[in-house]
Amino acid sequence: MITAKAVTTILIPLLLLSLLVPLPTKAMAQEEAPPQEEFFEGRIENILEEDEHYQKLEILVTNGSQKDQKMTVEVGGEFQRVGEPKYKVGDEVVVSSFGYITDFVRRRPLIFLFALFALLTLLIGKLWGATSLLGMGFSFLIIFKLILPQILSGKDPILVTIFGSLLIIPATFYLSHGFNKKATIAVGGTLISLVVAGILSKIFVELTHLTGYASEEAGFLQLMKGETVNIRGLLLAGIIIGVLGVLDDITIAQAAVVEQLRYANPNLKPQELFKRAMKIGQDHIASMVNTLILVYTGASLPLLLLFVNNPHPLTEIVNYEIIAEEIVRTLVGSIALILAVPITTFLATKVYDTIDL
Repeated sequence: MITAKAVTTILIPLLLLSLLVPLPTKAMAQEEAPPQEEFFEGRIENILEEDEHYQKLEILVTNGSQKDQKMTVEVGGEFQRVGEPKYKVGDEVVVSSFGYITDFVRRRPLIFLFALFALLTLLIGKLWGATSLLGMGFSFLIIFKLILPQILSGKDPILVTIFGSLLIIPATFYLSHGFNKKATIAVGGTLISLVVAGILSKIFVELTHLTGYASEEAGFLQLMKGETVNIRGLLLAGIIIGVLGVLDDITIAQAAVVEQLRYANPNLKPQELFKRAMKIGQDHIASMVNTLILVYTGASLPLLLLFVNNPHPLTEIVNYEIIAEEIVRTLVGSIALILAVPITTFLATKVYDTIDL
């Protein structure tokens, strides 16, 4: 039986202990929020230590809350990253408030390169060069203000991209080539070819069971946005936009060929006009398909190098999704390009045959 004296003997020491050890407050009970990581731009002022695989750098911060302060950052050593560059005094870098370099500041050379591109476009292209720059700006506006936000909000990437293309194609064609029959024909040929590309993309993405997760970016996007983004639809949308980028050249060229042939010889019958224009179009097909293949190959060169001297057979390699995706992208673009020639030539022949010269 527990007596009052026994209870007192137990409770008094506990009471004294509680006075000596204060209970945690609400602020202490909750875990302190981890400090927020910030990123600053800075310039390497001095190399304090250096050997083959290690550098200790003094960096002057040039923006943000720590502007004009100096940071000491260690690079390499035991935790050296793959491809870690050797830094030198004067390099502009992005540095974390946690004390490591994330990347170089590349803004100035990129701005200079774009300025050079724009200057040459204006000097050589004159008025049409200026309007083509406006068209390019409009394309970026539609992509970044309409297509991408709509896709991120969960809308169907294919429908959004097709709708965006319906805005991009007329605007960029008329800005670059003027409001004339040639540009209108090219718009028609491009739209029809784009529809064909969209149908082929849908069919062969389904037949090859492509998921869109072959790239790391797709995986990161899924982690960040969850199920709101249709990754397979995003793959199809990317194919359509890629095709759109190459159709402009071929369709406007074919429309111009028919126009010039018609004005050079008004007596040409429609069949003869179509036949002669197609001979020139065949040269366009040969050069543009080769260009398209090389562009896609160049973009995927690091990937392709992984399969040189690979012990696995070619029949197995082409089954990898990351390879199959590039094959589908390249071949769909090439097919759309090839079909754009007869489609645009046929439309141009019909239009210019009705014009009295």
